[in-house]
Amino acid sequence: MATHRKARTALLSAPGPRAAVGLTTAALATVTLLGETASAAPAPGKPAPQPSIAEVKAKVDALMHQAEVATENYNGVKELTDQQNSKVNELLTQAAQKTQALNDARRVLGQYAAAQYRSGGDDTTSRYLLSDDPQQLVDQAHLTDVLSKRQRQAVETYRVRQAAATQQRIEAAKSLAALTARQAQLKSAKAAVQTKLGQAQHLLNSLNAQEKQRLARLRAQQEAEAKARAAALAARIAAKEKAAQEAAAKAAKAAAARTTATAGTTATTSTTSTTSASTASTAAEKAIAFARDQIGKPYVWGATGPDSFDCSGLTQAAYKAAGIDLPRTTYDQVDAGTRVAESDLRPGDLIFFYSDVSHVGLYIGNGEMIHAPHTGTVVKIAPITEMPFYGAVRPY
Repeated sequence: MATHRKARTALLSAPGPRAAVGLTTAALATVTLLGETASAAPAPGKPAPQPSIAEVKAKVDALMHQAEVATENYNGVKELTDQQNSKVNELLTQAAQKTQALNDARRVLGQYAAAQYRSGGDDTTSRYLLSDDPQQLVDQAHLTDVLSKRQRQAVETYRVRQAAATQQRIEAAKSLAALTARQAQLKSAKAAVQTKLGQAQHLLNSLNAQEKQRLARLRAQQEAEAKARAAALAARIAAKEKAAQEAAAKAAKAAAARTTATAGTTATTSTTSTTSASTASTAAEKAIAFARDQIGKPYVWGATGPDSFDCSGLTQAAYKAAGIDLPRTTYDQVDAGTRVAESDLRPGDLIFFYSDVSHVGLYIGNGEMIHAPHTGTVVKIAPITEMPFYGAVRPY
């Protein structure tokens, strides 16, 4: 009689805990924390491959960008909150003043009421009939009439001031409610910034020393590539500017050959144009000089100086030093001047990045800018090609 034995199932094909343990052990033995992703699809039950260093950097950069978007939103809300707070203080001061005026009117009205009570009211007819001196009574009646008019004026003054005080209190209450709503928005915007920064920092903290070195090398490589692109852009800008200067010189030479009257007019126009360009150049130079003095100071979101800056806080402060007031946020600064093409950039122009206009830098020439990048960095010089270009503005 034959012995029937049940066939053994292969270890790796058998379902259940033992197979799971075997797969997990194999995965941990062959996959590092941030190893490069294999081209083949992972086997069922195998842990998902860890992201590559390039993927980690892309994720961190995306979170930093989102944090900057949230920062500009915060800056806008904070500006509105500060304005609303000033309005509330002004309305409360006006309400207090109107309340004091109302109290003064009430006091005068009370004095008239007390005087009338003490005199027993107006009994002009009886006093006229019983008076020994009718002329004196006429004089008294005239005085009474004057006092009555003053009483009516006091009543009217009280009524007007009461209405004004009531309206002022209503406006102050509405403004306070608006301020409370702004403060809630400000709190939410602040939380959004902190959340994105926290996520980015958590991701960076998960890297070991070797992975951080690889990340640093990748960043250095990308920065070098951005510098090369910036140099090429600067060369194109310089070539275009040279061509424009040569064309202007040629036009000036042709104008000099015209009649004396025409030449005189041209000279006057040229002088005016040169003066205007000189003034603009001075403003740009002052803004750039201020920005250079801030190099090395830390980026702090929401900061406008003097010890730290965010991107729009730096550009706002730089042009304030040049006597030009810029709005607070990138969203408003992008409309504060004349739009210029990337190929027409001049030192002093504001350069904006990303389709959401969430970052700004100050162009200094040679394809470079001074900007405050993001949390964990400092104000520095960088190539303008390291971020996607949105547009440029000449604010002078």
